[in-house]
Amino acid sequence: MDNQTYKTHINTGQAVAGVVLFIVLIAGGAAILKPNILMRFLIGIGFGYVLSRAFSGFAGSVNRACRTGSTQLMRTLCFMFFITSIIVAGFAFRDENFAQLDLWINPVNLGLCIGAAVFGFGMSISSCCASGVMQDVACASPRAIITLIFFGIGVFVGFPLQYSQAWIEKSVITSERGAQKGGGFFFPDLFKWDGFNGFLGAIVLTGILCLIVYKGCMWYETKQKASGRYTGVGTEALQASPYEYDISKVKFFSRDTYYHFFVKPFTLKEGAVGLTILFTILLAAFKTEWGASTPYGMWVARVLINFGVSPEKIAIFTNTTMGGAFETPFLEQAVSMQDIGILFGAVIYMLLAGDWIATVKESLSITGKEALMYVIGGFTMGFGTRMAQGCNAGALYSPIAAFSLSGWVFLPFMVLGGILGNRVYKKTGIR
Repeated sequence: MDNQTYKTHINTGQAVAGVVLFIVLIAGGAAILKPNILMRFLIGIGFGYVLSRAFSGFAGSVNRACRTGSTQLMRTLCFMFFITSIIVAGFAFRDENFAQLDLWINPVNLGLCIGAAVFGFGMSISSCCASGVMQDVACASPRAIITLIFFGIGVFVGFPLQYSQAWIEKSVITSERGAQKGGGFFFPDLFKWDGFNGFLGAIVLTGILCLIVYKGCMWYETKQKASGRYTGVGTEALQASPYEYDISKVKFFSRDTYYHFFVKPFTLKEGAVGLTILFTILLAAFKTEWGASTPYGMWVARVLINFGVSPEKIAIFTNTTMGGAFETPFLEQAVSMQDIGILFGAVIYMLLAGDWIATVKESLSITGKEALMYVIGGFTMGFGTRMAQGCNAGALYSPIAAFSLSGWVFLPFMVLGGILGNRVYKKTGIR
């Protein structure tokens, strides 16, 4: 399907519903949420909208390569990592003691390696990640709902390990400033002589690493094409298909104008720029980076509390002092509301595009074997995040953008886990 054909699928009723939903969310959020929580909710809506409109997500970087031979998404992520790192450097290079920014310089250790591989395995089985599962829940997908439930259980069960084991908490390699933020290794500490507090050298090093991954992806894709195993991704073809729009020749209130501004899929690169802008807003407004997985474990804790388990017992089980956080009202949990925003952002885009009802219908069918595999996929993803200190957002994107070595260690182990998961995926015949 090309853009001209896709345009004909616009459904007026769903489009109106999408606009109404957006207005209701803004008005309702302003009425019941604190300003800082509302802002996180809106950022989440932005993440969900951009991810959906760009047909993008971190899980696809490995899955598309394994299943179709296409590495376009992984290469685009490298572009996003690099441009985001430049922006982070702009915020951070004068903040010598990290007094203002919560940069995620995660530990480098055995837990990171195992957790990344376990996470990558589950990510491939369930065909989503921590942020992607909320996109898929948006269309009432049983796969996503099962994955989300057991993702949360995996996070909750993993809390005791995360907060008690030295092989997860302690980094085997640290640097001076990295020790101030999680104990990991901070690239700018290698280049303090560069005249920019180390950030110029760190940007160059990040660019080199991104280029190495990019070239490796190109080599792999070329090899897949030569062997005849390359099939490509349908959505990538749609995103690349031409769509002519000359505003001087088109009525402003027309189907063409609506399609161009509200429906036409973003290219992968446009999506990457959109995510970078939202990441920057998050960093500027809240001095922190993007994470998504921890709230899912907290939701499980909240369910247990509602069934009579005391917060104190949960805090003891999890080896944390988060008992109070488990009791925090849902509407006051910033990252939880940001995650929920991703769900609504995806719904809004699908409604505006006229695809939501059809997507819901297509996603409802599931077999018992598939359900079991999604249980495994969700649990291993959630458990893996506790060993790796995060998901693709919190252990890959945010650390790489913050010049942390941990992100670059997470990446290859996540890919290895993803390759194994895709082999299991193919053998089991799940969709």
